[in-house]
Amino acid sequence: MKKVANVFTAPAKHWVGNGFHVASMFSYKDKDKNLDPFLLMDYNEPKFFQGGRRDNSAFDLRGVGEHPHRGFETVTIAYQGEVSHRDSYGGGGTIGTGDVQWMTAGSGVMHEEMHSEKFAKEGGLFEMVQLWVNLPSKDKMTAPKYQAIKSADIPVVTLPNNAGSVRVIAGELLDAKSPAETFSAINMWDTTMNANSAYTFSVPESHNVIILLLDGTIQVSGNAVARRGELVTFERGASDVLIEANNTAKLLILTGEPLNELVVGYGPFVMNSREEILQAIRDVKTGKFGRLG
Repeated sequence: MKKVANVFTAPAKHWVGNGFHVASMFSYKDKDKNLDPFLLMDYNEPKFFQGGRRDNSAFDLRGVGEHPHRGFETVTIAYQGEVSHRDSYGGGGTIGTGDVQWMTAGSGVMHEEMHSEKFAKEGGLFEMVQLWVNLPSKDKMTAPKYQAIKSADIPVVTLPNNAGSVRVIAGELLDAKSPAETFSAINMWDTTMNANSAYTFSVPESHNVIILLLDGTIQVSGNAVARRGELVTFERGASDVLIEANNTAKLLILTGEPLNELVVGYGPFVMNSREEILQAIRDVKTGKFGRLG
């Protein structure tokens, strides 16, 4: 059984643009949490946004305006609310409750993420998780790509003994395989555990594991307790993770094969050397990432 390393409480929230009020549960600057190949997690816990116009102008669209990325992928999971995306390589669309937006920044892309016009008009509860997933060095300059994964296309697994259910956003679980295309071996399991249940998730010894508690309380690997809004990290080695829940709990489980490569990050760029970071900055300034129309 994998041994829990730490249970972290959520840090203070901050605004990303004016549309995402997030707690950064981890980032690529954290060197001691066994995160590889995951780089960053921002969690926007349920927050109510007022809809409608502020004045006689168009609806007030909140979000993050045009900005660059290179060297990794962004994955946005919509739990409540809607987000519209567009980028300089023609990718774009709107995701709603249960959907996932998977953008491969690769060699470089300019993009924006905004509340959808419908959500801006109507308002409501907004809850999202955004992850940054590292790309192997050989793939960091791959062509940008956008995957819009609708909720209906995400396979759902029922766990044995009425333990709960899992939406397989990435990777595999039991007999289900996600439609998401990934560059390394990762799993993203959007999990609901039923009350008075337990299940041992099969995880390779080589994988790092991270768990975010979205709701409820769980016991992990027999000796650690995690509550809503907390992050669980694990020591390296050993296989499998036991989750026990006295009451209904919702959690996001990430597992991944470490890339074991040097991570050099600067803001929206994550590469393998300082020279590559400087080149990314030059390329943005000279327009090589393209522009939004």
